[in-house]
Amino acid sequence: MKINGIEIDDTFAEAFGMAGTGVIVTADTMKWARIAAVTMSGFGTSVIGCGAEVGIDCELKPEETPDGRPGVRVLLFGFSPDSAAQQLKTRVGQCILTSPGSACYAGVQAEKRIGLGQGPRYFGDGFQTAKRLDKTRYWRIPVMDGEFVIEETTGIVTEAVGGGNLLILGNERAGLLEATEAVVDAIAKVPDTITPFPGGIVRSGSKVGSKYKGAIASTNDAFCPTLRGRVKSDVGPETIAVLEVVIDGLSSKAVADAMRAGLKAILDVGASKGVTRVTAGNYGGKLGQHHYKLRELLP
Repeated sequence: MKINGIEIDDTFAEAFGMAGTGVIVTADTMKWARIAAVTMSGFGTSVIGCGAEVGIDCELKPEETPDGRPGVRVLLFGFSPDSAAQQLKTRVGQCILTSPGSACYAGVQAEKRIGLGQGPRYFGDGFQTAKRLDKTRYWRIPVMDGEFVIEETTGIVTEAVGGGNLLILGNERAGLLEATEAVVDAIAKVPDTITPFPGGIVRSGSKVGSKYKGAIASTNDAFCPTLRGRVKSDVGPETIAVLEVVIDGLSSKAVADAMRAGLKAILDVGASKGVTRVTAGNYGGKLGQHHYKLRELLP
């Protein structure tokens, strides 16, 4: 089908079940809350190579945080609760504990809980103290600028989804990038979702498998314009570049809502920026249990 001059493939994005958790990071200013959150999210693009997929969900006003200071909500996704917990422990200890003025609280409320402050508290070397408010336990860890306050646990959901995606094709690189940035901006407004790749965009889309032993993924040659004529290509002669937006969410509905918002954004601005086509990545429905049909998500 064609809408506003853009071809929309009648296909689906194939996504996978994951475990998702999150934290609220606060600091004296939004600048420092965001610095801590960005640092924690570093090297968090693909769970295959990075151990977890991590990103900022939203910024929070002081009245929205546990300690009345500016904050940022960070989401983290792993293959299992255990792997997510280990990544959370490492990233909080190395990136939040170390950041000036920071504090760290549960960012997901769920029945299942994993450790948040249980690991970093040992940095206190026996000088840490525990405090319980209502049913919630916190740790106070002495550091050189005062105390680091961290909640003992955070929630984790096992119904999270990773790998929702949109592939956007265009005949002009600068315009395609600008249009895809608009997609990321629209998705950023959808709660409980992240786009974990740099700036929310990935240019090195992958396929399952490789000619090289031990490599589980390799370049998506069907969508590489420079390989047109050498492989079974899925790009026409007018395509100069392809960019992908990958979406993780705490629920299947959140991912669907994010893809819907992204599609609307690309249809609103894409044709004027050289976008010619939108499709999605899948493996024939054989690998991921979540299928998001583009035609059902059109605004």
